Parts: sequence; C-alpha cells; structure tokens
Amino acid sequence: MSARQTRRSFLRSASVAGIACTILPHSGSAYGYAANEKLNIAVIGLGSRGSYLFNTFLRLENVAAICDANRNRLTEALKRQPALRHYQDYRKLLDELQQQLDAVAVATPEHTHAIISTAAMKRGKHVFCEKPIAHDVFEARTLREVAAQCKVATQMGNQGMATDSFRRTLELVLDGAVGEIREAHVWFVFGGSGPMQRPKDTPAAPDYVDWDLWLGPAPYRPFHPSYLTGWGAWRDFATGCLGGGGSHSINMAFKALRLGELWEGKESKLRIRVETETSGPCPENFPRWQIVRYDIPARGPLPPARINWYNAAEEELKRQGIWERLEKIAGRSLEWQDSWTPRSGSLLVGSKGIVHTNAHNSICELLPKGDFPNAGGPPQKLPRAGSHERDWLSACRGGTAAMSNFGHSGPAMELLLLGNIASLVGKPFEYDPVAGRIPDNAEADRALRCPYREGWTL
Repeated sequence: MSARQTRRSFLRSASVAGIACTILPHSGSAYGYAANEKLNIAVIGLGSRGSYLFNTFLRLENVAAICDANRNRLTEALKRQPALRHYQDYRKLLDELQQQLDAVAVATPEHTHAIISTAAMKRGKHVFCEKPIAHDVFEARTLREVAAQCKVATQMGNQGMATDSFRRTLELVLDGAVGEIREAHVWFVFGGSGPMQRPKDTPAAPDYVDWDLWLGPAPYRPFHPSYLTGWGAWRDFATGCLGGGGSHSINMAFKALRLGELWEGKESKLRIRVETETSGPCPENFPRWQIVRYDIPARGPLPPARINWYNAAEEELKRQGIWERLEKIAGRSLEWQDSWTPRSGSLLVGSKGIVHTNAHNSICELLPKGDFPNAGGPPQKLPRAGSHERDWLSACRGGTAAMSNFGHSGPAMELLLLGNIASLVGKPFEYDPVAGRIPDNAEADRALRCPYREGWTL
C-alpha cells in the first residue's frame, strides 16, 4: 500500500481539547508522504493573490481543486486546467474531497480567511493562508490553537520572512548585534479611506456571484458591485493597513523582541498597553491616518519596549514631523529600491545599533553600516527556505515548522488588530495575551470578537 493510500484510506476523527480534528496515520515521513510524492492542494479564492498561488502550486505540486464564490474567476482558471474539480462553496469542496486533499491555500477576502482555514485544519489539511490570517483577535487565537491541536503545517502569506536577509538579520539581532532594544517604529505609507457612506442603490447580484457565500460570516448587507473589489475599505470585510500592511512589516520587531513569549503563559500577569491617535472616528471604515503605541512589558531578562505604528499618506507623515523623526533615527533616507512600497518599513533602535527593514521585511540592514562591516556573528541557526511557499511545503512533509506558522502569525495578528480596536473605542486599554481579554475596558473587550451571521461558525 502506498504512503498516499495509507494516509487517505484510514481516516478517523478524534476530539482534541474540544476541537474535532481529523487524525492521519503516519507512514514514510512525519506526515505520511513518499519522498517525491506531490501534494494535492485546493486553492480557495482566485483573485490576484489566489491566482498567484494557483500558478505557484501548479508548478511546485498538484492543484486538485479550485474554489471561488465568483464563478467568472473559476472560468478563467479553468482555461489553464479544464479538468480541475471546481466549486463555489468551500464547504462542499472540503466535504467531497476529504480523502483526496492534503492541503488548502486560502486567498479569499480577509473576513473569510479564518473560517475557511479552521474548517480545513479540522479536517486534517495543511493550510497556507494569505495575510492577514484573521479578521479579529478571537479568530487569530483560534487559528493558533486549532493548528497546534490538529498538528498541521501552516503558513501566513507574508513572504519577506522567507528571505535570507530577514533570517540572517534576525540571527544577528538575537545574538545581540544591536544590543538591547527598547524602541521600534513600524510605518506604512498608506492611509485608510476615512468615513464612507454605504452605497444607496442595491442592484441584484449577478448570476455568477453567490452573494451569500461571498458574505460568509459577515453581517448581511445588500449586494453592491463596489464591494467585490473595494471590500478593503470596510471593517466588516477587512483589517485595514494594520492587518494588510502590518502583517508584513511587524515581523522583525515581533521576532527580535521575542514577543511570542508573552502568549506562552510563563508570566500570566503581563499586559500590553495600547493607545492610538487617529484622523477621527471611523466606525465602518478605517481612519485616514493612525498612530498606535504598543507598550510591551519586561519579559524575563528583556526590558520594557515600545512599538510605534504609523500609517498615513507620506504627506501626512511629513506634516506631523514623523517622517523627519524616522529619518533622523535611521541617519539616512527611508526609501528602498523596492517596487511595491519603497518608503514603508521598520526601525528597531538598539543600544549598539539600528535595524532598518523595508515594508516586507525582505530587505534588512544593520546601521550605521560602518559599524557592521561584515556582521559575521553567530553561525546559521534558522533554515534557509528558498521561497515562502517552499518553506510551507517542507513543513507539510514533516520538516521544520514554517517561519510564519500560525504559532507566530496568530499572536502577531492579535497585536496588530488591537490597534483597530483602539481606533474604535478611542481610549487606551491593557491586553492580557494569555487570557485573550481586555480587563480594563468592556467595550474594547467585546470588540475582540466580531459577531458572525446566523448559520456561520468558526
């Protein structure tokens, strides 16, 4: 019997800490794959990122099925692979292909990332989910817990973490190259839309869009074509710059400051203080500019630290003096030769030097350069991945956990999304990362979990 037959023919269900996970027998490797066996992957969501993942996994593995609530996107993908199994409803895909699938790649609008990823993991499927993996803090916590309990390989799609530059710089920083870090700045040169009115006209959804499936767990609202492409402006569907941009830009600071340890429960009384300034109230959308200050408590031998987040148009950052202040810290221009967001990035301020990264954290440098001529440092400790997708595929086959697995990206998303809560409630609060609660602000505590529409559960 082949490894694949062994893996797929003997499925049984078990309840792990209240979460029903499909447990797969192991044969041949940690996950039961033969050495040269291709994984069967379903791609769910076929917009720009989904199309990229579709093409990538066609090249690297075997795409067994595709899914999108928009039938026109299915039609486009089928031009390349006419015989592919295809679905509008991810639930039907997961039910019908339970024994054929090894893994799922999720690239739908942000508000459905967690519900699809969780459903796949509970069926024993490895999951690659585009960033951000969650729409709210509760979802982020649930994803981390389910991934651990179902023992599947996971990865959030923030590609910079796979680069040699990120991994080597992180090795150097953790080895003490820039000394003690008490201050970090993360900025994204994009602003939100500011307050918007919902469209007043309510045309019928076209026959190629299943509007109920597209909405998923989000509160019901009538269809409007602008939502299909402009969903990123709305809190019901998106996470704003903090979720979309921060998923890339926060990672060097999060890893270098060892913030993940706050979620491990070693010191259960530690709190993260969060406060924000914004362009003004924005209950349905995202502010035109936002500053968030995360005050991080001392962690064992590590001192307290502050992470400052800024997102706004460049003109606004300059008007407030933030741009000049960041350039003064860096001692140089903030611009990178980066085609996507050349003027976004992060700075970590250490007692012996500075780390400067681009938006994706894919280019990282120690400053001043004259003080780090070779940056020899410690021997390599972190595996080199080749690509973000290969990093995950290796983990699927039983290799080292992917760098942005949900054990890392879940807590990182929690931290970021606290900034969105702060902009809603308008008052500082303290977050308990072990309990996942905000004990000093009832309104903020309620906002940790967005209500799901009837009929949808995580």
